[in-house]
Amino acid sequence: MVNIVGIQLQKNGKIYYFDSNQLILKPGDYVIADTARGQDLGEVVIGMRDVDESSLTPPVRKILRCATDQDILRGTENRQKEQEAFQICRKKIAEHQLDMKLVSVEYAFDGSKILFYFTANGRVDFRSLVKDLASVFKMRIELRQIGVRDEAKMLGGLGPCGRPICCGSFLSEFQPVSIKMAKEQSLSLNPTKISGVCGRLMCCLKYEQDHYEQTRKKMPKVGREVNTPDGAGTVCDLNIVKETVSVRIINGDSSEIRDYPMESITPVQEPSSSRSRSVPARKPSAEQEPDKPEQQGQDIADPAAESSVKEKTPAEKENRTSGEAKKESSRNENRRQKNRSHSAPDSQLGKPVRRENPNKPRKGHDAASAANTSPAKTDESGKIVPSAAAKPASSWADAVERAMNSIEE
Repeated sequence: MVNIVGIQLQKNGKIYYFDSNQLILKPGDYVIADTARGQDLGEVVIGMRDVDESSLTPPVRKILRCATDQDILRGTENRQKEQEAFQICRKKIAEHQLDMKLVSVEYAFDGSKILFYFTANGRVDFRSLVKDLASVFKMRIELRQIGVRDEAKMLGGLGPCGRPICCGSFLSEFQPVSIKMAKEQSLSLNPTKISGVCGRLMCCLKYEQDHYEQTRKKMPKVGREVNTPDGAGTVCDLNIVKETVSVRIINGDSSEIRDYPMESITPVQEPSSSRSRSVPARKPSAEQEPDKPEQQGQDIADPAAESSVKEKTPAEKENRTSGEAKKESSRNENRRQKNRSHSAPDSQLGKPVRRENPNKPRKGHDAASAANTSPAKTDESGKIVPSAAAKPASSWADAVERAMNSIEE
């Protein structure tokens, strides 16, 4: 267990927790604490309490000692020097024509450096300004850019409610605020009404957001039908703060809006539809469907014919089964061919066609062409005598010789 106290190093600043170092402290006491910037003067705002070491973020710095009257006097002198430094820095900013607004000046407790806080729309090159300030104050100079919410926290002021702004009185850290919070709380979306003195959304929108979210889940939605002590009606408005529901109840030709507590409202249960969907009868398959006679409307009176029809069914079944098997096999074969064509598209390309000159004589065809063009010879009796070209050629030389003989004749 560690005995800690809460200390504020700046007015309305963030609260830091330090180890009391076995000192007896109470709120309102001034102490000298060991901070990241060195020794600094702070005021105790939260009394001593024992806390488990595992719940603290290391390292936990310690309080060196209680502040003396000289320490408090030095702190007062530093506040006066800060006002003088503020005026000097504003003149230097005007001389260098820099687009920045000086907000606050802070002296270190030991007088080793000065911190200047400013706001700007973008990045500012203040290197020349730092050189001029260092030549005037003869100590280390630091310039830090802050946001508009930090500016309002340092300067303070009054909010739209007429009280001191929250960030300047008790808020130590800023919480994220969105326009969705204003919508859920049914506030006006006019920027001038939901914005604070810093120009951002008011921090107080976050205070009741959790209550609105939890209560809205329990209440019915607008437009839903509910049951009330006076009858059924439609929800037209919700009051989250009072936890009441405004319901429109119709009485004949007129309607009336009444407010009811959330506990007296029950949602209307929709009647469950007792109608069962009519499922159409399943059509018998080809195997189960009995064969119909050729002439519809003609009853089969002969039992022998009826038996013949029944005996015919298994054979037809077998024929249909074999036919379906053939169709299925043909479909599978087509699918395989398609898959082959997709897997090997180059194999489906045809070979280039080689075209020859039609006037160029072709080998092996001269004899046939000569035999076709040469007139047929007949003997004395009128019978056709086969030409030499019609005989089968035993060799290429014989074919050429016979062709030449046919030409000479």
